[in-house]
Amino acid sequence: MSESTTLVTIMAATQREIYEAWLDSAGHSRMTGSHAIVNPVVGGKFSAWDGYIEGTTLELQPYSRIVQAWRTSEFPPDSNDSHLEILLKKIDEDKTEVTVVHTEIPDGQAEDYRQGWEDFYFKPMLEYFGEE
Repeated sequence: MSESTTLVTIMAATQREIYEAWLDSAGHSRMTGSHAIVNPVVGGKFSAWDGYIEGTTLELQPYSRIVQAWRTSEFPPDSNDSHLEILLKKIDEDKTEVTVVHTEIPDGQAEDYRQGWEDFYFKPMLEYFGEE
C-alpha cells in the first residue's frame, strides 16, 4: 500500500516565476534555501536539499504543471519512487495558487512528507515570493 497528501497555498508570484524557479538549479536553491541541482527537461534528473531528495522529471506543461518521480533517502530501499505533481493556477496578475499532489508515498510516511512540504518548501517559498 501507499499513501498520498495534497497541499495548496497562494503565492505572490506569477506561474512563470514559480515554474522557472522550480526547474532551475539556482532558482530552486534560492526559493528553498538549500542546494539543488535540476536538469529542466523531461527525463532530466534532479536533487534537492543536499541530495536528500532525488528524482526524474516525467512531464512538463510550461508554467502550469510539473510531474516528477520523487524519493528521499528515507524511502525503504525496495520502495518505488513516489509521484509528485505541482500545479500552478493563475489567480490574478501576480498571484498563483500552488497545489502539490504527492502520491505513492511509502506507508506510514505521508504525514511526515506533508509537514516537510510545509516546512521546507511552502514556508521558504512564501518568504521568497511573498504571501497573498
